[in-house]
Parts: sequence; structure tokens; C-alpha cells
Amino acid sequence: MSNKYIAVSYKLYTVENGEREFVEEATAERPFQFLSGFGVTLEEFEKQIADLEAGADFEFELDKDKAYGDREESRILDLDRDMFCINGHFDHENIFVDAIVPLQNEDGNRFYGRVLEITDDKVKMDLNHPLSGKTLCFSGKVIESREATKDEIQGFINRLSGEGCGCGCGDCGGGCDCGDDHCDCGGDHHHHCDCGCH
Repeated sequence: MSNKYIAVSYKLYTVENGEREFVEEATAERPFQFLSGFGVTLEEFEKQIADLEAGADFEFELDKDKAYGDREESRILDLDRDMFCINGHFDHENIFVDAIVPLQNEDGNRFYGRVLEITDDKVKMDLNHPLSGKTLCFSGKVIESREATKDEIQGFINRLSGEGCGCGCGDCGGGCDCGDDHCDCGGDHHHHCDCGCH
């Protein structure tokens, strides 16, 4: 399968009992950009978008099984408070209730957790994706869809392997908003990983 450069604007909603609740928006001025075929966005999202032409409108729902799965109690952990200390002092600046915190396991895999509670000796973290257990609705428009260039593909591979800023844009220029709330990058888009600038 060929790799495409795709840019879309969209509004994302969660759907419960037929009611929509707005989550986020990628505007035409700051679209969600990604290269297809790299597994950096939800598989079903990419499947729905990949064959659309530039200018096409789209609207589709993904149930939790095609989005972020069920919320799992096993992904709520009590971590030692000492893990969040710098030079012997607890990191109050970054560790507070509802903070999104980057973590790394012993295998070097990076992921994000949300602080639920802080006690004298523990920090309770929720490692579930914020949209787990939810049905998602994407409504938007394809801004651009074309074959990716060799340079774009190579640049993307470099960023995925940790070289450069980590954003999936062709020219970072220092303007990337790295520090996603659940992934290696990308700012505020919930449905992808390892990014696409926006």
C-alpha cells in the first residue's frame, strides 16, 4: 500500500445515548496531518479517510472497540510518591490532580497517565486513554490527500525513531506543539499517536 500525505479538518464528539458532546477540533488552518500506512492514527479512522479525495466531506462513528477499547481498572495504578521527586522534593509544579504526566516503563515504552489522587506516599495514576470506553464521531473535510514524497516518508520515519522533534510535519521550524496528552507528540489530537503537526 502506498503512503499518502493526508490533512483533514474535523470536529470530534463523543456519543452516548444518541447525544453528542464536543471534544476537540482540528481547523482548516491547523489541520490534523499524517502519513497513511504507519499506524500513527486509529486504524479505522485511517480506513475511513484514506480513499477520500481532497475536498470530500466525511462523518462517521467509531464504537469503543474500533476506537480506544474499554476502560480497564487494571490500568489505574498506585505509584510510589518518591518516583515524582526531584532532588528529594516532590514535583508539585507538574504532579497535581488531573495533570497529564509522561511516563516510561522498564522496556523504554513511553505513555501518558492522568493523576487521580495524591497521598502522603502514593500517586494514583489512570493509564487509560481519556476516550476509552467512548463511541466517537468525527465530522470534517479532507483538506489534502496525495502520494507522500520520499522526503516526507523518510522524515516521518526519522521522527518516529526519535530523531528530530517528533512531530509529523514536513518542516518543524520550531513551531511544533510537542507534548501530547497521551502520546509521543502532537499537542491536542486524541485519536493519533506519534503525531502529525496541527
